Amino acid sequence: MTAQKQLLHLVLGGELTKLDGTEFRDLEKLDIVGVYPNYASAHQAWKAKAQQTVDNAQMRYFIVHLHRLLDPETDQGAA
Repeated sequence: MTAQKQLLHLVLGGELTKLDGTEFRDLEKLDIVGVYPNYASAHQAWKAKAQQTVDNAQMRYFIVHLHRLLDPETDQGAA
């Protein structure tokens, strides 16, 4: 059995300044839900949080594909 490659995903959310935007109203109130090892588990966490806040139209949760931003094998600037 071979191990699957870890593809990190971050789930976060907060109130937006505009319904059609992605700028958060208050970064100090940002809800960092967590970091997940794959998209499926991140999606499950995102869905649960989104359903909890369905009554607040300004509240949005996002999945950030950290694995696309971080590649330790090719990152020359890593300290």
